[in-house]
Amino acid sequence: MTTQHPAGDHDAAHHHRTHAVPDDAAEAPETSAPAPHGHAHTHAGPDDDVPVFDAEFWENRYASMPRVWSRRPNAHLVTDTAALPPGRALDVGCGEGADALWLAERGWQVLAVDLSPTALARAAEHAAERGPEVAGRIVWQEADLTAWTPPAGDFDLVTAHFVHLPAGTREGVLAALAAAVAPGGTLLYVGHDVSDLQTTIGRPNVPHMFWAAEDVAAALDPAAWEVEVAEARPRDATDAEGRTVRIHDAVTRARRR
Repeated sequence: MTTQHPAGDHDAAHHHRTHAVPDDAAEAPETSAPAPHGHAHTHAGPDDDVPVFDAEFWENRYASMPRVWSRRPNAHLVTDTAALPPGRALDVGCGEGADALWLAERGWQVLAVDLSPTALARAAEHAAERGPEVAGRIVWQEADLTAWTPPAGDFDLVTAHFVHLPAGTREGVLAALAAAVAPGGTLLYVGHDVSDLQTTIGRPNVPHMFWAAEDVAAALDPAAWEVEVAEARPRDATDAEGRTVRIHDAVTRARRR
């Protein structure tokens, strides 16, 4: 493990305000309460009521409990990348490290990036539990996606799950992540579908932080990318009243030509 930060999130040196919608589906069953721990700030100015899920929010959330996620990898990572040969992967918003560990156990060399030092330290501990061979395949790095740019063309897989940034910021981050994919490599970009705002699952009422898979696909140059999947993938969740709700994840998987 390097000391850039074990099992990582976003760059500590650049704790710029990063908006990201808390996701209780990543590594865990979905429930309605999107941010039961920690606290969200609000904008001062014209967007006064818009919550800001920034580095401070996420650090407080992780520090408030011994475990946030289930330690299971995200289901779309498993279904959409299991057939890929191992290479070099970038796991963005890695949290407590379940996705990075799943990849490393399958032979991938992983750069895992997140905002929260607590999450990264916890992820590194989980990696150590798997033994030196697995732990040695992962570099954990604390980084803010709005300030940090991954090396271009360096990864055979770039995966981002439920990293919700506002329109106007999201496009630049997506472009940087796409640019990090090597020729022949795969981009897997997953988020809560914008249609979830019409359900009772309790997403934050910030529509500009959600998208459809087709929006991501449309942002990729067709001369440089083959879009293999762009769909609203359904799954069942439980809302605050205990009801089963059909929600959707926006799943885009593309291969760089």
